[in-house]
Amino acid sequence: MPYRYKSTETKRNKLDNRVYIPTIYPIIPIGDEDIFIWTREKDRLDNLAHKYYGDNTLWWIISRANEHIESGNIGLEPGINLRIPMDTDEILLKFEKLNSPESAGL
Repeated sequence: MPYRYKSTETKRNKLDNRVYIPTIYPIIPIGDEDIFIWTREKDRLDNLAHKYYGDNTLWWIISRANEHIESGNIGLEPGINLRIPMDTDEILLKFEKLNSPESAGL
């Protein structure tokens, strides 16, 4: 599975400094195959991504699917009802399309 910054491109600004193009994440609609869990003590997004996807770098999929998660915090409070999207192939295709050089105008 791909690293989430793999598609992040750089370009040169007017001052000839190298800058990163912002990463764009897809909207993740609820799917029939999604799993819903209640978080437990010491649950983390990366560990849950490893458990359900076999790849801890896909933690951002769970984070984006659950807008109520505090931004920037990989750790989770116990007792949160969490949606685990299972159609990762489709999500990753959308992610790559949104962040392709063609989409960024490069």
